[in-house]
Amino acid sequence: MKAEVLNNLDNPRQLEKLYRENKVGFKREFNLVYPEIKENTVAKFWNERLNFENEGISWGSKNELLFVVIASCIAGLVAKFPQFLNINEEYFYPRNIAFIFFPLLVVYFNWKRNIQTNKIIVTALAILASIIYINLLPNNHKSDTLTLACIHLPLLLWAILGFSYVGGNLTSPQKRLDFLRYNGDLVVMTTIILIAGGLMSAITMGLFELIGLNIGKFYFEYIVVWGLAAAPIVGTYLVQTNPQLVSKVSPVIAKVFTPLVLTMLVIYLAAVVYTGKDPYNDREFLLIFNVLLIGVMAIVLFSIVETSKNSSNKIEVLMLLGLSTVTIVINSIALSAILFRISEWGITPNRLAVLGGNILILTNLLLVTYKLYKTVRNRNEIENVEISIVSFLPIYASWTTLVIFIFPLLFSFK
Repeated sequence: MKAEVLNNLDNPRQLEKLYRENKVGFKREFNLVYPEIKENTVAKFWNERLNFENEGISWGSKNELLFVVIASCIAGLVAKFPQFLNINEEYFYPRNIAFIFFPLLVVYFNWKRNIQTNKIIVTALAILASIIYINLLPNNHKSDTLTLACIHLPLLLWAILGFSYVGGNLTSPQKRLDFLRYNGDLVVMTTIILIAGGLMSAITMGLFELIGLNIGKFYFEYIVVWGLAAAPIVGTYLVQTNPQLVSKVSPVIAKVFTPLVLTMLVIYLAAVVYTGKDPYNDREFLLIFNVLLIGVMAIVLFSIVETSKNSSNKIEVLMLLGLSTVTIVINSIALSAILFRISEWGITPNRLAVLGGNILILTNLLLVTYKLYKTVRNRNEIENVEISIVSFLPIYASWTTLVIFIFPLLFSFK
């Protein structure tokens, strides 16, 4: 987008189009390039427009606000399907919880990005096929492939959401990076919404308790469930219409948590050695180890994405390099443990899924760590770190698709 901004300074109409397609990304890239073009009259105008401190909250257009209200209501209705349609909750939620809000977010970005009709059809068919497929899988609670499909399905829908977010343009690393930033901002905003909602719920039920009315069951079933379903939709709407709300919060979180997580991991690895915990023979510990790995990997990616906005601080880059290096150690331990278990007890769906995921994560981490090392020596290399992150997104999506659709057939739904 940086090149597009520079090339269209004399084309106000095209600049406006770029801005409306991705307000957050446009503002970030414009501010980065502004020192080079600050003498340009058009650039001065855009600088004032983009960086004017708006004290209020923008509620977007009426159509957008109406869409969010309707989408939130639909999300709540889908979440209540088990009660309304007399469906077993243990059957419905593991298979369909991701369909409560992901399809609505896909529709939102299809509309916002003015995606071509053929690409809209692709996303619609992908979601429809996923709904049909996951609900037709045999209802066997002991099936590992069913569990794996249910766990990986939200990741597939997340990938479809990413396709809509980037406007179907899969060749642009910058747009993929914007999608990751959107996810980080959405997590922050949704967390704030849920905390505020939790406080309001506690106060509301407490006030009714004081007058002798117990509304806990009703409140949870018809208010809390609806609120949880609507939170990602409302959070997305606020992030897209008010990028300034979390634009300064996310980098702070990244800067604070990077050294904290690095310290925690070093202490944790030392504690593992001290206590003699064995991920090679302790299945439950290996499972927790892999969950930890995924969580740390997410923090690494989030921190890099946020730090890349300002790569001038060498200490931050060194912290990220240390964090990614320690994460490689954790990944290597987990990978060696799963290889050991496969060699001892053979291949199962779970072991194969974990093996594939660990190999992908380790490969990605090695590439990111190498690019971070180069960034320490040359700060301009931060862009290559970003590319090394987003280049793996289609690979993760492909592996997720394989686990969902091929594993059940490969292992005869066992």
